[in-house]
This record gives sequence, structure tokens and C-alpha cells, in this order.
Amino acid sequence: MSEKSTRALVLIPARMASLRLPGKPLAMIGDKPMIVHVVDRAREAGLGEPVVATDDATVLQAVEANGGKAITTRDDHPSGSDRIYEALQKLDPDGDVEIIVNVQGDLPTLDPAIIQKAAALMDNPAVDVATLTTPIKVEHEKTDPNVVKVIGTPIGERHLRALYFSRATAPHGDGPLYHHIGLYVYRRAALERFVSLPPSTLEKRERLEQLRALEAGMRIDVAIVDGVPLGVDTPEHLDEARRQLSSSNM
Repeated sequence: MSEKSTRALVLIPARMASLRLPGKPLAMIGDKPMIVHVVDRAREAGLGEPVVATDDATVLQAVEANGGKAITTRDDHPSGSDRIYEALQKLDPDGDVEIIVNVQGDLPTLDPAIIQKAAALMDNPAVDVATLTTPIKVEHEKTDPNVVKVIGTPIGERHLRALYFSRATAPHGDGPLYHHIGLYVYRRAALERFVSLPPSTLEKRERLEQLRALEAGMRIDVAIVDGVPLGVDTPEHLDEARRQLSSSNM
């Protein structure tokens, strides 16, 4: 964001209740838990000191023991957006923060530059929410329902305005398809409105909560970046993260 931008708060939701990789925030990568690597990457984006929002005391202790900041949130939130909103209210009850960056807690190899790219979209006051995407280059991902596609109209170099998100192969016809990357930047008013709304019709059908924002008329802009960051969901992903971070000396 530009120097004239309002104050930002970087929040990292982290839960221990992963089905495929139980306790993954505390999985060790080198000499630090995974969640601490995520904090390090988020800090390197230069948007302020990140705060981990967690429902688990051991995660909080691990972050603080490694020099990071963390806050405890309830354990009954239906989504990460609700968790970061609770954390925002606790950390900034007076409403000074206007831009909230939501970084997933399972991205230990995340390039800090792409956090900056998403945040930079908020320099346009018309944008309610910003996120990221990358062109799909692997053929089978085009039809994989686990790969969420961004359907958007180009409005600048490597910049889309989102029209829809889908698990289907879309849009039809020739041209690139885009793989959504689930890192979000919210204007405070948009986040407050979002969490106050019930799940929407298309959100429930596609199982994609960002559709709630679009159905409510919010504007989502999307920065196009190079490649999908490694999300750690399985033991195999964890091994790959260890390999990448070992070779990069992060």
C-alpha cells in the first residue's frame, strides 16, 4: 500500500484441528514450528507486526516464545474470517485499523511480495476485498473441483475485477483459467458487513465463502501472481516445506 494508506493489521488464523495433518501449526520445520515461519514471512511483507489468532494455548505460547504476537479467540468460529474479526475487535476496539490482511496459517514458504501485491489493490477506495490468483498451467487442475477458479474481467496489467469464483471449469472458451489463492485483504467496513451476513445461496452451493461478498454487491479485485504458494495440508506437503525452507535458509 502507498504511504498515504491507512493503518493495516496482518492477522494469521491458526487452528490445531486439522483432519489431514493434526496439530499442523506446531509441526516443526527446521528449528521452528510452522506457524512461526508464517509469522516470519508475513512480517517480511513490511505491513506491520503480524498477529496470530488461535483457539489453542499451545499455539499462542509457541508464537510468543519465538518473539511473535498472538491472541486467543473462540473455538467455535465457522470460518477464518469470523476468527480474524474477533481478533480485530480485541486488538483494535477503537477502530483505528482500516485494512485487515488475512494470511493463512499453513503457508510457511509464502513469498512476502505477493502479500504486498494484494494489499496494494486497496489503494483504490472502491475495492472492498482484495485477493490473489495465478494462471493454471497444469492441465488436470482445469477440471479439478478442489482448484477454485477466478472468473474476472481484466482492468489493468496483472489485475482482475472478480465476477465469480467457481469449482467448475470456467469461463468457457479459449483463454487462460485462473487458480484462486486464498489470501485476503479486507477494508474494515467490508469485513464487518461480511461476517454479519448469513451464508449466501451460491456460497452454500459452491462451498466458497467469498461468494457471499460478491452476492452482497462487494467489489473484489484480484492481483495475478506467479505460482501458487505451498499450502501444508498433508505429511507430504510438510516434507516439501521442510525441503524448500532448508534449501532457502529462511
